[in-house]
Amino acid sequence: MQFHTVPGWFAQRPWRWAKSSIAWEKCHRRRLANSNANHNADLEANQAGAQPTSPAARRGEGLRRRAARVWQLLRRTPPLVFAMAVLGVGLMGASRVFVQGIRKANDTITVTGASTERIRSDHADWSVEVSQSGSSLQASYAGLQPALERTLAFLRQAGIKPDELQTAAVKTEKEENRDPRSGELRSISWTTRQQIRISSPDVDRIAAVAASIGTLIGEGVPLTIHEPAYTYSGLADKRVDMLAKATADARGRARAIASEAGAQIGAITNADTGIFQITAPNSTETSDSGTYDTSTIDKDITAVMGVTFRVD
Repeated sequence: MQFHTVPGWFAQRPWRWAKSSIAWEKCHRRRLANSNANHNADLEANQAGAQPTSPAARRGEGLRRRAARVWQLLRRTPPLVFAMAVLGVGLMGASRVFVQGIRKANDTITVTGASTERIRSDHADWSVEVSQSGSSLQASYAGLQPALERTLAFLRQAGIKPDELQTAAVKTEKEENRDPRSGELRSISWTTRQQIRISSPDVDRIAAVAASIGTLIGEGVPLTIHEPAYTYSGLADKRVDMLAKATADARGRARAIASEAGAQIGAITNADTGIFQITAPNSTETSDSGTYDTSTIDKDITAVMGVTFRVD
């Protein structure tokens, strides 16, 4: 098999040149039809072996020669050039089909599912602080003991069990009273404090006692009363259940969206655990880092899940 060198201009645009040559041939034929006299003269000259004399004939002869050269080049074009062209077109089509296949295989939908449930606290932590001031450390401590005993007695009578009570270490503070102009020391006072901590699973009793202990202040007992903190000990197990319900909610939402497009939901490809919100009942409070309300016995726990499904 013989291979011939193809000019660079023709290798780049073979079909364009062929098309142009055909157009030139048609143009030449029209011009010959409009000048019959010159055409007949040129035919006679050709039969006699002479060269064409009219300008139109010379242009037409040049066009015929160029068309002949183009046709010879097309016949001499190596088959490898056409094979490469066909291969290029095939690769372009295959690439398009391959990309479309990947796009369809990766079609997914991401939805957010949520689940909310009312829970009831099963443990309470509470504390009150007794304090007493005096001109000396001994005097403040001595005045603290009757107030402490009176507070403990009130708690026991209210139903708080001994193993639910704990007294913390005694704390003392010294305060100096000086003249604002001269800085001369005028007096010294001492304050002694002791905290009583209550930890109980009886959340209703703690709530009742916390609401009534303020009567001791009216009787002269120096008390600082803190709010009880109500918590739920089964939160770890509840999280798993809430996440499952949030995922089921996400799947229902995804099916509703996909059905509108005539598609179906497939397997889960990704799941992001959102934050947990534990708030007071019917509260609208939210936080990016999650919330845990401890001021109420009853709470609303909300779990959020971001789930990505494959679309079939």
